[in-house]
Amino acid sequence: MRIVFTCGGTAGHINPAIAAAKLLLERRPSSEVLFIGADGGMETDLVPREGFRLETVRMASFSRKLTPKALVHNVKMLAMRRRSMRRAAALLRGFKPDAVVGTGGFASYPAVAAAQSMHIPTALHESNVKPGLTTTVLARRADLVMLGFADGARYYPQHTRTLYTGTPVRQDIIFKRQPDAKRELGIPQDKLLVVSFWGSLGSREMNKMTARFIELECREKPGFMHIHATGSFGWKWMPELVSSLGVELGKQKDVDMREYIYNMPTVLAAADLVICRGGASTLGEVIASATPAIIVPSPNVAENHQEFNARALERAGGAVVLLEKDVTGDVMYAEAKRLLGDDAVRKRMSEGLQSMAVLDSTERIYEAIKDLAEEKRSK
Repeated sequence: MRIVFTCGGTAGHINPAIAAAKLLLERRPSSEVLFIGADGGMETDLVPREGFRLETVRMASFSRKLTPKALVHNVKMLAMRRRSMRRAAALLRGFKPDAVVGTGGFASYPAVAAAQSMHIPTALHESNVKPGLTTTVLARRADLVMLGFADGARYYPQHTRTLYTGTPVRQDIIFKRQPDAKRELGIPQDKLLVVSFWGSLGSREMNKMTARFIELECREKPGFMHIHATGSFGWKWMPELVSSLGVELGKQKDVDMREYIYNMPTVLAAADLVICRGGASTLGEVIASATPAIIVPSPNVAENHQEFNARALERAGGAVVLLEKDVTGDVMYAEAKRLLGDDAVRKRMSEGLQSMAVLDSTERIYEAIKDLAEEKRSK
């Protein structure tokens, strides 16, 4: 099989494609894979690092604003899109794929749209509940749309062929067990653990609220342990802020504040409660680990997609959703104490998350791609 994967923008778009490509080559070593992304995108680092060939097109996102500057940007973007589609079509003619698979981000538009105009089978994978603009447009002519959340099916026309696959997560998150994880981290089995993080950069407002959360737990000594990742920006100022609130972190054995959590599979498996944003990749790992969650969706994302993702976990009973406009450090702390104080509630939350889990997501995506390519060959 010859498969083109096209993606870009965020790791949440890129990693599912990489996972599926790896499984394809594992199952069918004679297959050939080509990635198509955008100039300067995160994919230019992540994809070659995994040993895959990557070609790029020049592409930019569409602005939804109605300002003169945004209108000028969109006119330039349309001209750029035409050139990028010509470039993508040339790459497809040279590679001759059996199918083209887009996993999200504006970078995936040129290759999928070109493939559709050339009558090459196309499939999309949407990690978020509510599809973004690129997926919405391309889904009209796609042969298949693979869903990261079952709830997402309602956002596509009835004639759209959809398949619930879930979103691939790291295998060590699936197989790590809490007693082993706590033992590995040196945490007593009866010690409850809260893990909080707001992304690799860190949200300034949410980190400020977390500083208040830390102040309260250090004052009240509720007995749980807390690991918080500030992100790269937060690490520059948050320790000083916490210190100004009267907390000497070096003397707090139950509070571990760090820039990043490099061993996330182990830390997430050990956690009794996670406090986080609503990105699809993050929530995929929360679901796979069945860790009860307090989710504060970012309000600064397209289509408000993080809240839609978070509400899916809330409906399943696995999460409490707090909107950033309503939340404070005191509110987060009170909610965390409530959940940590009720083992039965957390058990029900874990069961709700387990009901959403698709632990063979990569396998489902691989099988769908294989079937789509074989359909083409049989015609």
